[in-house]
Amino acid sequence: MKPDVTPAADSLGLEAFHSIDRMREALGAQLTGGLSPAALALAYFDWMLHLAAAPGKRMELTYKAGRKASRLAAHVATALMQPDAPACIEPLPGDNRFSDESWHRPPYSYWAQAFLLGQQWWHNATHEVPGVTPHHQDVVSFAARQMLDMFSPSNLPFTNPQVMAKAMETGGANFVQGFRHWIEDVGRQASGQPPVGTENFVVGRDVAVTPGKVVFRDELIELIQYAPATESVVAEPILIVPAWIMKYYILDLSPGNSLVRFLVENGHTVFCVSWRNPTAEDRDLAMEDYRESLMAALDAVGAIVPERKIHAAGYCLGGTLLSIAAAAMARSGDDRLASLTLLAAQTDFTEPGELALFIDPSQLHFLESMMWNRGYLSADQMAGAFQLLRSNDLVWSRVVHDYLMGERSPMFDITAWNADSTRMPYRMHAEYLRRLYLDNELASGRFLVAGRPAVLQNIRAPIFCVGTERDHVAPWRSVYKIHLLTDVEVTFVLTSGGHNAGIVSEPGRPNRRFRIATRHHGDVLSGPDEWLPAAELREGSWWTAWLEWLAARSTSERVPAPAMGAPATGYAPLADAPGSYVLQR
Repeated sequence: MKPDVTPAADSLGLEAFHSIDRMREALGAQLTGGLSPAALALAYFDWMLHLAAAPGKRMELTYKAGRKASRLAAHVATALMQPDAPACIEPLPGDNRFSDESWHRPPYSYWAQAFLLGQQWWHNATHEVPGVTPHHQDVVSFAARQMLDMFSPSNLPFTNPQVMAKAMETGGANFVQGFRHWIEDVGRQASGQPPVGTENFVVGRDVAVTPGKVVFRDELIELIQYAPATESVVAEPILIVPAWIMKYYILDLSPGNSLVRFLVENGHTVFCVSWRNPTAEDRDLAMEDYRESLMAALDAVGAIVPERKIHAAGYCLGGTLLSIAAAAMARSGDDRLASLTLLAAQTDFTEPGELALFIDPSQLHFLESMMWNRGYLSADQMAGAFQLLRSNDLVWSRVVHDYLMGERSPMFDITAWNADSTRMPYRMHAEYLRRLYLDNELASGRFLVAGRPAVLQNIRAPIFCVGTERDHVAPWRSVYKIHLLTDVEVTFVLTSGGHNAGIVSEPGRPNRRFRIATRHHGDVLSGPDEWLPAAELREGSWWTAWLEWLAARSTSERVPAPAMGAPATGYAPLADAPGSYVLQR
């Protein structure tokens, strides 16, 4: 009996039907901001049905609602007689909306206390409902928090004492000025212009100004070699691989907080990858294309600084890609790496933090359809997801300050860089989300490079890994799992700050601290919560600790600084830093 072979026409027909679904989802995404209605509905009905089937939970919520109402009534009664009465509930750590002294006076204190009590009740209502899938619980809780924050008394003009005081002071002119700010911002967004203030941070003039040359270029990267600042240098060069979700100059901001300049001034030969901003024509670029460009950068560094091993450092997604490349190199016996540094980079995605809210099969299929239509994930869609994760800091605080108070929020180098976002090609981003976030192929040893698994356990270079305390993109406990996936010396650093500000942490900045500990091969492995109190606490910047760590794993004798590029081997300087790719919009 002959096998049942599907005719080619039938295959084309099936793909055509699939395309109809893709088109419908892509059109729907324009109305939902890229959020899958099906994913949200699944989460809501999971929570609602299980709550409806849990009379004990509903009774508990009723009881807690009564208690909170009693606490609020007692606070109001006490405050009527004693205006400086203590609050009955305090905001969560990091919530500074009600920190001003004016929020402690009636009637504004009543509204703030009522809001915080209501927020606490909704947290109870969306958590610990028996039978709800943990992911759906997180989605429902996040959606409830977004709705509550929208109607926070701090965001409404007549319930915010600071806004009312400003209105009394200016005779309402703050609202007029705020409306002008809103009109200007809407106009800039509609015309594709960057936010107000970014004109003071021009790439190549104010930021990304460390001298250097572009010494290699392909369809995905420009490789920048920075000019030496010392006569002699450490023999082993450093190759920095930033994430392509961001412009590289987060590591070369202003001269005072540039990690690249810091390394160069301390005698290192530094190379840095600058990724091209893809367009719809690049829709079929894959993860493998990005890895191959990284390997091309390693080849270029090896040609310019021959017969020396390389200290490779990767930031965020660049660190994940570098881990994949290092594992593949180890599998093939390529020992060009002297060390591996991972900055806020995950290698295990079972606990990826709040970004997991946007990653499940339904949401990912919806996102893939949107990217299939456009050829890429646009910069504004990516930025919108990150803004939702920190809506109080990145959305509502700006609404209050710029539009209700009528004052422009100051623009800094790091906020100007944050506004200079990039696109993500369709195929690569779909592979990244599905293979790493959804299927966790790298941690499970199933991520294939050239048909063979890239297993992190094969890496033999020592690792310096940095996590940040308030990272919502790569939570430090997730970053810490590099200990579980490798069998080499790992020095782990936990620094104060978030995903960006924790890494851009130059020496001399006040209120900086970090914890550091090294696990050697064969040492007993501690969990992250055991590691935290046991690790050495140091004041200051982790940059200096990294310098010491690199020095201990480099040749002790300094060597003359290498020439810029290597024309004889095909790596002649092509342009001055910062190059052309970083300027693409």
